[in-house]
Amino acid sequence: MFRHTCLTLLLVLASGSLSSSQTSPTVAPTSRAPTVPTTTAAAPPTTAKTTTLAPTTAKTTTLTPTTAKTTTHAPTTHAPTTHAPTTHAPTTHAPTTQNTTSHAPTTQNTTTPSSQNTTTPAPPLPNPETGNYTLRAQVNSTACLMARMGLQVSYKQDQVVQNINLDPKNAKVSGACGSNGSDSTLTLNSEDLSMTFVFVNASNKFHLGSFNVTVTTATGKFSDKNNSLDLWLASLGSSYMCKKEQSYDITAAVTLHTFDLQVQPFAVEEDKFSTAEDCQADGENYIVPIAVGAALAVLILIVLVAYFIGRKKSQSSGYESF
Repeated sequence: MFRHTCLTLLLVLASGSLSSSQTSPTVAPTSRAPTVPTTTAAAPPTTAKTTTLAPTTAKTTTLTPTTAKTTTHAPTTHAPTTHAPTTHAPTTHAPTTQNTTSHAPTTQNTTTPSSQNTTTPAPPLPNPETGNYTLRAQVNSTACLMARMGLQVSYKQDQVVQNINLDPKNAKVSGACGSNGSDSTLTLNSEDLSMTFVFVNASNKFHLGSFNVTVTTATGKFSDKNNSLDLWLASLGSSYMCKKEQSYDITAAVTLHTFDLQVQPFAVEEDKFSTAEDCQADGENYIVPIAVGAALAVLILIVLVAYFIGRKKSQSSGYESF
C-alpha cells in the first residue's frame, strides 16, 4: 500500500515535470511537500482511500520587457543671426578756431570827436555893456519906447557856436512907436550885429512877440528869427525889469542873453520908466530876505512876551513875601 502510494506520487511528479518541461523551459518546477496519508480508523483495513491532488501548474506571467519610448528630439538648429556690421559715418569735427581778441592799445586822454552832431562850444566873452536906448516918433518929441539892457547873442553856424556882444556906443536906434493897439518895434544896428524887437500890445498887457537877429561874419551873414515868442510880459503903463542875467532860446541856433534889463515899449511919460514889474528871477531874490526878516520879527516878539511874563511873576512873588 505504501509502495503503491509512493509510485503514484512519483508518476504524478514525473508527469508534472514532463508537462512543465514541455510548457515552458523557463518556469522552475514547483516541488510539493509529500502528502502524508490520512488514515481513518473507521474504514476497513483493506481499502485505503487515496486522494490524488492534480498537480497545480503555477501560472507564470512573463512580462514583456517594456521598451521605454525614447523621444529623440531633432536637434534644433538655430539659424545664426548675422548682424550686418553697423558702419558709423565718420564725423569730421571742424577744427575749433578760438577767437583771439586783440585789444588795441588804449591811449588815455585821447578823444576823437565825431564829425556829425558835434557842437564846438564858443569861447566865453565878458558881459556886455549896458546901453540906454530911446525911440521917439519925432526928433523933439517925448520918448515912445525906452529900453536899458546889455545884450549878447550866441549863434550856431557850421556846428560851431559863436558869441557876440552888442556895443551900445556904436549901435544905431530905429523902429516904430506903437499906438492905438499897434505893435512897437525897436531895431539896434551895429557894424557886425543887427537885432529887431517887436512888442505886442494885447488886452492891456504887452510882451515880446518877435525877435530877429543878423550877424555879419568874415564868410558871410548869419540870420535867424522867431515870430511866436511870449517874453517880458507886463501891464500897459508899466515897465518890465529883470536885473539878473537871463538866457532865452530863441531858436535851435540862437540864444539871447540879457543883463540888467528894463524895457517899456508903450505909454512912456516924461522920458522916464514907469513902475517896474519884476521878473520871476528878481522876485525870487526878495523871498529870502522877506522870510528871514519875518522870522526875526517873530523871534523878537516871543522874547518880549517871555520877558514881560517873567517880570510880572517876580513882582507878584515880592508882594506876597512882604
